Amino acid sequence: MKKLTFGYALTGSFCTFERSLTQMEYILSEGIDILPVMSFNAAGLDTRFGKAKDFIETIEAMTGKRVIRTLEEAEPIGPKKMTDLMIVLPCTGNTLAKLASGIYDTPVTLAVKSHLRNQKPVLIGVSTNDALSSSAKNIGTLMNYRNYYFIPMRQDDVINKPYSIVCDFERVLEAALYALDGKQIEPMIF
Repeated sequence: MKKLTFGYALTGSFCTFERSLTQMEYILSEGIDILPVMSFNAAGLDTRFGKAKDFIETIEAMTGKRVIRTLEEAEPIGPKKMTDLMIVLPCTGNTLAKLASGIYDTPVTLAVKSHLRNQKPVLIGVSTNDALSSSAKNIGTLMNYRNYYFIPMRQDDVINKPYSIVCDFERVLEAALYALDGKQIEPMIF
C-alpha cells in the first residue's frame, strides 16, 4: 500500500499554531508523511505567539522536510503529484477569500491550486474572527466547490468574538480520512 503524503499549510492565525503543530505531530505518528507549506506571513512574521524562525525550525525537524515558503517551491506540487491531500490549518479569512476568488499569490494558495489539478481533496481548518461576517460568503463558496472539505468548526468565544469560528483541532485526521474518501465529515458545524 502506498504511503500517504499530506500537504500541510499554515496561514497567519498565529494564536492557533501550537494546536496545529500538535495535529501535525499526531498525523506523522500515524505514519503519514507531511509536506509543509507556509504563507508569506506565517513564515515571516514574529508575533506574541512566537517567532517565525522557531516555528519553521520545529516544523522542519518534525517532518524532515524543508518548509515550502515561495511560489516557485509551491508550483511543482501538482505536476509532480507530491500530495494525496492538502490541509490548510489554520486557514485565515484572507486565505478563504483568495481561494474562493481564484487568487493564487501566496505559497499556500498556489500549493492548493497546484494540488487541485490532480482532483484530490483539500481540507480547510477555519480560524478567523470574521467567519460569521465578511468571510461567511467565502466559506459558503468553498463548500460548493468540488474537492473542498472542512474540519468541523464552532464559535470559539461567543461573548467577546461573536463572529469568530475555529475548527476542532482534535478531528483533523478523522476529517482528512473522510475527505480522502470523498466525504464531508458531519456535523460540520457544532
